[in-house]
Amino acid sequence: MQRDYHYDSRRNLEDLEAPEETGRKAASRTIRRLNARQLPTGSMPVLFSPEVAKSLLGHLVGAISGSALYRNASFLKDQVGERLFPDWLNLSERPFLLRGANSACFDSEGVATRERNIVDAGVLQSYVLASYSSRRLGLTTTGNAGGVRNLLLRPGGDGNDNLLATIQRGFYVTEVMGQGVNLITGDYSRGASGFLIENGQISHPVEEVTIAGDLRQMFLNVLATGSALDTRGNIHSGEVLIERMTVAGA
Repeated sequence: MQRDYHYDSRRNLEDLEAPEETGRKAASRTIRRLNARQLPTGSMPVLFSPEVAKSLLGHLVGAISGSALYRNASFLKDQVGERLFPDWLNLSERPFLLRGANSACFDSEGVATRERNIVDAGVLQSYVLASYSSRRLGLTTTGNAGGVRNLLLRPGGDGNDNLLATIQRGFYVTEVMGQGVNLITGDYSRGASGFLIENGQISHPVEEVTIAGDLRQMFLNVLATGSALDTRGNIHSGEVLIERMTVAGA
C-alpha cells in the first residue's frame, strides 16, 4: 500500500529528462518505502529533502508577501532588517536566469524585475510586494506581481556536500502532508514520512509521524543547506538541516 512519484519540469524541452528516467525514479522511490514504521516520540535533528525544503521557503515567501503583511496575518511583519537565519545563509531572487521557470524582465503589472538578495547573511532585506500591497503598506513595489522569480537557497553551513554524514540519529523527511502551518503565529505541525538516519546513513523507512516546531526558531536553527540543488520549478534548493524538532510517533 505504499506510493510515491517523480516528475520533471523545465522551461525548455531540451532540458527535460527522458520519460524512462522519470519512471525509473518513481518506481525506485516507491520501493524504498516498503516496510515503513513509526518512530518513538522525541526530539531530534530533521533533514528536509530538497523537495520538502522548497516548501519551507514557500512558507517564508508567504509570510513576507504583501497580502499577508497588510492584513496583519504574518509572524514576520516589521521584520525587514532583522536576523531570521544564521549569518551564513543567503536567499536570492534571479529573474533573468536563462531558461528559469519564472524568468521575466517585467512582472505581471509591467514593473521591471531585478536581481536581489531577499535574505543576506541571515538578515531579511526586503518583502515581496506588488503595487496594491505596497501602497497599502506605504512602501514601493518590488516587482513581484505574479510571485517570486527563481529563488536560490545557496549552499552553506557545515558538511553541505553530505549532510547525512553529519547526523548520528535523525529523521530524513521526504514528504509532508496536512495544513498545519500557521503564518500568523509561525506554528508548524505536519504529518511526515521519510527515513530514520543512524550513524550518518539511512536506516529504515518511516511513516505516520508528525514533525512540529516554530518557523522562526526553525529558520534560526538551520545548521546547513545542501549543495545538490533541485532546480525544478521556481524555488531552487538543496537539503536543509534543522538542528532539532519534535517528532511525534509511536
